[in-house]
Amino acid sequence: MRGVLSVDALRAHLLEARLAGPIATTREKSLDRYRLFAAGDPRVLLGLEPEGEWTVPRLVELVARRCGVPPDPGRVAGPDTVEPERTIAALDAFAERLGRAARCRSPVLLGTGHPHRLLGFYVPLARALSAAGCHVLTPAQGKRIDITTRFGVRPHSLRYVRGVALIREVGVRSASNAPGAHSHSPLPVRTVLDAAAAAGGPLPHLVIGDHGWVCGAGQLGFEAIGPADTDDPAVFVGEAEGKVRVAVPMDDSARPDRYRPLACYVLNRSCLSL
Repeated sequence: MRGVLSVDALRAHLLEARLAGPIATTREKSLDRYRLFAAGDPRVLLGLEPEGEWTVPRLVELVARRCGVPPDPGRVAGPDTVEPERTIAALDAFAERLGRAARCRSPVLLGTGHPHRLLGFYVPLARALSAAGCHVLTPAQGKRIDITTRFGVRPHSLRYVRGVALIREVGVRSASNAPGAHSHSPLPVRTVLDAAAAAGGPLPHLVIGDHGWVCGAGQLGFEAIGPADTDDPAVFVGEAEGKVRVAVPMDDSARPDRYRPLACYVLNRSCLSL
């Protein structure tokens, strides 16, 4: 398959693209998110309802174990770090679950709260799964969803871009390079799942996404996998508590084209075609 990366080439790409190694996410931002998560702030819970008590030191320890960030809670400044070996191991687990879905021709749902970044990763997966015979679900197209933002409650509409769900703010003209709105909310995935159930199914056997898509689906009992930055503790807590099947540690704010090689690697490991 064209574009396939070896493990060594993938590691080099992760470091060169700053998806791993020292990343753009800062320690200050991550610690702030951990404090909000520990306080139960819904903006950071991403739809997850944690079972355990997650203090800031415990969150630092978890993310250090899953991502490779410095484990010292006293380190409060500088860039966060993701060890590429941990990203690769998680991508391998991601690929195994993706391959199983393809072999079973399972119905799947893909959605993102980072459409301006991560469509480069999800779109090739949606295309390959569809070609393998999976039903890539697209319910609730155009459905209105009211989401709380820092500017108040704003109406959004649910859209699909080449099989990947996202939201767009109603009445706001987006830049030509912005396919949708950045969102942490679990409301979009809940809306999609409600619509699928109301229509008599099928429901997804696997949800692939980030932010509220992966945590919101996992909280509802759907098998969910996806990427997570070091300042997204909910995804790693969800994985630790068994609600998220695979959390892939990586920076989620790079250029869209930086994620396509990861899709190539995953599809090759899954024995799927790009």
